Amino acid sequence: MTAEKVNPKAYPLADAQLTITILDLVQQAANYKQIKKGANEATKTLNRGISEFVVMAADTEPLEILLHLPLLAEDKNVPYVFVPSKQALGRACGVTRPVIACSVTTNEGSQLKSQIQQLKDAIEKLLI
Repeated sequence: MTAEKVNPKAYPLADAQLTITILDLVQQAANYKQIKKGANEATKTLNRGISEFVVMAADTEPLEILLHLPLLAEDKNVPYVFVPSKQALGRACGVTRPVIACSVTTNEGSQLKSQIQQLKDAIEKLLI
């Protein structure tokens, strides 16, 4: 996937290194059942206030079907980020289908707490 093909509306877009980190954490969250897949489920977690951060795919066609998520995430002070590939996001979520959006949810006794916090800080640096 080349950077030229990515829709300019897909902001902030994670660089290659951060994308690997994000997909890795999404995969771990999927193992701990701390993930909701799809734009609709991600919307629900944001509305319910249980979303840690939202990951969206920049190669979604048309991208507009998930552009309500950044607005909602900003309202709820939840960090959000775009990764280049919906196929890779689907694999990280543990499904064979492409996934255009997913939300990592909160869990009190989670072993991922520190990793999630580090990643949230990294995503927030992108937004500055």
